[in-house]
Amino acid sequence: MTPPVHPLPSKGYDARLVDALLGLACSLPCGTPVLGLAGVQGTGKSTLAGQLVDAAAAQGRKAVAISIDDVYLTRAERQRLAREVHPLLATRGPPGTHDVAMACQLIDALRSLAPGDDLGLPGFDKIADERLSGDAWQRASGPVDLIVLEGWFLKTPPEPDAAMEAPLNSLERERDAEGRWRRHCNTALGSYAPLWARIDHLVFLQPPGFEVVRQWRWQQEQDLQARHPGRRAMDHAQVMAFIEYFERVSRQALRTLPGLADTVIRIDARRRPQWPPQGSNAP
Repeated sequence: MTPPVHPLPSKGYDARLVDALLGLACSLPCGTPVLGLAGVQGTGKSTLAGQLVDAAAAQGRKAVAISIDDVYLTRAERQRLAREVHPLLATRGPPGTHDVAMACQLIDALRSLAPGDDLGLPGFDKIADERLSGDAWQRASGPVDLIVLEGWFLKTPPEPDAAMEAPLNSLERERDAEGRWRRHCNTALGSYAPLWARIDHLVFLQPPGFEVVRQWRWQQEQDLQARHPGRRAMDHAQVMAFIEYFERVSRQALRTLPGLADTVIRIDARRRPQWPPQGSNAP
């Protein structure tokens, strides 16, 4: 039996929250600020990023939303890692399967766009499991007032090496018994530091726990299938297996990001935010 699904409200997050985050981002003391939106799979990061872009446009500002998912390594690059390091690295998603240099170059280029300039924004076809060709990239025109970067493990630090000893789930027990894959992903977290350094303010959407990710991620896949009815997305069993690739780093994000993020917004199992947020790291 598949779990119940609690979708976001049709209009997304509360407009008061969107306006507060937009005001916070636009007040940051830098030319073109980068607002980071972190949250485990299914928290509504893309929805919120889109709302921020729309709210900025309503104020006459240009905001561009990008995702860490947009800069996955190509299939050929991941297959090379699978041959040279560990077979599990053929699967997109975990740390070490992104082009960090591309992400940094993209942010730098967006920040420097002059009036009349435009720039291609990379994208990734998750059903085809391949980066989009350049002629399919969306375009952004300058100047840009705000960049919203969303991703599920933004600024998540590596775990201590001792934590890698025991496998966490069936994927690690059955396909990574020696721990080479999980150690590689853990070490790779450090390679994202140049990208994290470009984030001027990090917002963490904090769920009640990891278990809720399963129903949220299944809903994401159903939504993806609905948008592409002529193509085949993952079924429920495949989604549950796919989540195991993300479980270790997701749990590390849940442990650490509440103390590392500049703003923490708690959301319940129905993805309703606690608003206004409370505490020293509230907007």
